[in-house]
Amino acid sequence: MRIGLIGSGYWARTVHGASVARHPRAELVGVWGRDGGRTAEAAAELQTRPFSDLEQLLAETDALTFAVPPEVQARIALQAARAGKHLLLEKPLTTSVAEARQLETAVEQAKVASIVFFTRRFVPANQEWLRHLEELGGWQCGRAELTASIFVEGNPFRDSPWRKEKGALWDVGPHALSVLLPPLGNVTSVMAGGGRGDQVHLVLAHSEQRSSTVSLSLTAPVAAIGNSTYVYGEQGREVAPTVAADPVAAHSAAIDALIEQAASSVPRHPCDVHFGARVVEILAAAEEALRTGCRVAVSSA
Repeated sequence: MRIGLIGSGYWARTVHGASVARHPRAELVGVWGRDGGRTAEAAAELQTRPFSDLEQLLAETDALTFAVPPEVQARIALQAARAGKHLLLEKPLTTSVAEARQLETAVEQAKVASIVFFTRRFVPANQEWLRHLEELGGWQCGRAELTASIFVEGNPFRDSPWRKEKGALWDVGPHALSVLLPPLGNVTSVMAGGGRGDQVHLVLAHSEQRSSTVSLSLTAPVAAIGNSTYVYGEQGREVAPTVAADPVAAHSAAIDALIEQAASSVPRHPCDVHFGARVVEILAAAEEALRTGCRVAVSSA
């Protein structure tokens, strides 16, 4: 699969680009970025071509992998889908419900494959855990806590404008939802409250009277960073593995999934654009709940 890289920053170079460049069934055709100088540097680092013309990159590729801010991703992904290109997208798809649904429609109409790179969903230990939960069934409640400290000296994401604006809810919130939704089902409403810094706490109502809570922060003390996830129900309590994810290996697995879906007559995947759009709907409802102090129903397409 001929894949173009959208983005020239740290995550684009060290994860998306590195993964495609090493993948035995993929060719890294080139890099397009918003900053010409950084694009040239990324292309040199990855031993591929810099593109200043997005249309030219589209013309020479089968698919794109994205590592740009959500609002940039949504616009380019829509253009790419309409051009018949397969999409390996970052989370969140966008921070706009309308844009997420528009992208869903474009992918459906073009019949292209789509994968959203929820990193945890492409880690073997987590995949096995979710399969185990599906086999057991009967889950009633869950909790996910993700605490990070990224706005510190030396962190590659410390100067990310969209993360500073949107905080943990939109940055690590998708990771929490990606592992809670499979065992607990769709979210129907959200309550939210804030804490220190960008800390946010969510109470989620799921289908069939299931529920979960989520606690998120990108501004926790360095000594307190970590994560934990569990569910409980008729079969007892099951705690998610805490193995450190290798993002390049996880992205390589996402490329495998994209290639498989591209070869399918009905390209669907548990982490495709449709699942990504449902996550955007939940996060948008949570943002409104945080602003208003009220329970907010999740509006689903």
